[in-house]
Amino acid sequence: MHEHDLSISETILEVMKHAVMITFFVIVMMIVIEFINVQSKGSWNNSLKRKGWLQIILASILGIMPGCLGTFAAVSLYAHRALSFAALVAVMIATSGDEIFLMFAMIPDTALILIPIMLVVAILSGLLVSVFVKGSLIPVDKKVHPLYHQDDPNCVCLEPSRIKSQFKNPSFHRALLVFGFVIFLIFLIGGEIGPDTWNWEKFTFLIVTIIGSIIVSTVSDHFLTEHVWHHIIKKHFIKIFLWTFGAFLFIHLLDHYIDVEEWIKANRYIILVIAVLIGIIPESGPHIVFITLFASGSIPFSILLANSIVQDGHGAVPLLAESRRSFVWMKLINALVGLIVGGVLLLFNF
Repeated sequence: MHEHDLSISETILEVMKHAVMITFFVIVMMIVIEFINVQSKGSWNNSLKRKGWLQIILASILGIMPGCLGTFAAVSLYAHRALSFAALVAVMIATSGDEIFLMFAMIPDTALILIPIMLVVAILSGLLVSVFVKGSLIPVDKKVHPLYHQDDPNCVCLEPSRIKSQFKNPSFHRALLVFGFVIFLIFLIGGEIGPDTWNWEKFTFLIVTIIGSIIVSTVSDHFLTEHVWHHIIKKHFIKIFLWTFGAFLFIHLLDHYIDVEEWIKANRYIILVIAVLIGIIPESGPHIVFITLFASGSIPFSILLANSIVQDGHGAVPLLAESRRSFVWMKLINALVGLIVGGVLLLFNF
């Protein structure tokens, strides 16, 4: 009994270390993307106001951007009828929400293959939808409200003249974050977390962590408090950690009692349907299970792709408030695309 308990405790410790590593990487990537977005003042979404097939292509490219910024911008433009329904479908197919950060942390090679495939699927799907649906599904007489607000034009990420004083007299949030980055770097370099050997993945973790530590050390207090702490740390850290830890632990315990890989092989199409149905949920979290299953070799690429096509993190949540009809039709179309693409690839054992 004692040896069994020790084994379980060691497993929980390893799972926790892995979850911390993944969560930290995801949070740092979010900080970097947020930094870029604020520095550019969201100017990257202006091109979306174009019309026709070019708008669908640009929307799809926007969708593959990590995180939910692209989908929030798309929903806002759609709510103002500046984006067509076909382009909305395309951007939602292309995006994987915050889960793309997890893929880069856990299965980077696969993520680099998945993204261009989703981009092509998004563009083709959007062009096909545009043949049947012109413009928006929002009634012309419906009053629209802004959903996505640009940052205060006076908000800046960096104030070079204040960097020295900010670092000498750091706020509580800055001191805490810098301390966290230093501890993570020590554990990463010491081999306590992350890959055991210094391969390209470990170097990537190191470089990203250094970039993140530079950002939290030098940005303005406003950006650090409002964007990093309130928008990223408070909203995402605990949720990502708990979902990641829970998914890892669940898969490990499940695999301990049954042969998960063999069961899935015998029920691949059932798993495909489940992956698509869970993809309909407009929330980041549940989809982590499929990333974990793929990373462990339990499900094929086709099922991961199907789930990624249908799910869009929480980027589509504002659409529910503005047009439930658009949300339902968008999800139905994306689910159909996910089933078709995933089913065809599954048929050829991909």
